[in-house]
Amino acid sequence: MFRLLPIVALLVGVALQATPAEAQRRLTGGVEGSGARPVPHLDRIGVDERLDQQMPLDVPFRDHEGREVSLRDYVDGERPVLLTFAYHTCPSLCSLVLDAAKNAVKETEWTPGDEYQVVTISIDPDETVQAAADKRREVLGELGRDGADWHFLVGSQEAIQRVTAAAGYRYFYDEAQEQYAHPAAFMFLTPDGKLARYLYGLRMDRSDVRLALLEASEGRSISTGERILLYCYAYDPEANSYTLMAWNVMKIGGGLTALAMGFFLFVLWRRERRRGGLLENDSDVPTERGDTSSGSASLREPKQVEA
Repeated sequence: MFRLLPIVALLVGVALQATPAEAQRRLTGGVEGSGARPVPHLDRIGVDERLDQQMPLDVPFRDHEGREVSLRDYVDGERPVLLTFAYHTCPSLCSLVLDAAKNAVKETEWTPGDEYQVVTISIDPDETVQAAADKRREVLGELGRDGADWHFLVGSQEAIQRVTAAAGYRYFYDEAQEQYAHPAAFMFLTPDGKLARYLYGLRMDRSDVRLALLEASEGRSISTGERILLYCYAYDPEANSYTLMAWNVMKIGGGLTALAMGFFLFVLWRRERRRGGLLENDSDVPTERGDTSSGSASLREPKQVEA
């Protein structure tokens, strides 16, 4: 017998590939009175974006080794953080969410644990440290990158509610189905722990992830080329993706063209200046007919020889 809730959760994740505001419209057909069947408890699932809001950094959790940690242990003031919510024994959507995050991380040039941090917090307060350790081992094994790290945390109901509420992440537990319904959302934090960007869906484009990390980094420890890349792209909430900013690209192109023309004119000016200098030097060299100095042998009259 099929259960409705896992399917609902999956549909919510797919619908969120557009924007949080469009999720309900897609799931209900988008037209009132169209006869579309409403999804139960949909208003309890979603994301209320809270960009630039500070996440609570001192809420206590436990990592895969049972150590007491908090978000402050991963928000170091230097690197951005990719934050996801899931639960490690989830039979449906959570695995797809983690797969999406894993695939995006795998395709990104930056290494998690080095250039940025990845943190996954379980929304199930009953999950154990062992479950977090097992999931971490599985994900890192599939990631297959030397030096990579991924932090899986578990905590109390109070701790989970504090961080999910701060992120605007809405979910609920259905006792009849004995599992959680939640959206597929990925949050990017600045090095100081503020919410910088949200991405949605069960498939994240690697360029979107890279740009979100660059944006979240607030320009810290990124190359000039990455700064130019970030300048040329901007997040489009309608497309739930980063799009090319044509005007900025035109400005960069115009600047490069002006520099090229300036360099070309400078080369021509230098060449003409050198040519003019050579002509001036040539005018100072004495010639056989042009030297008018007194005593010149070429201008003396020959002596008359007496017969």
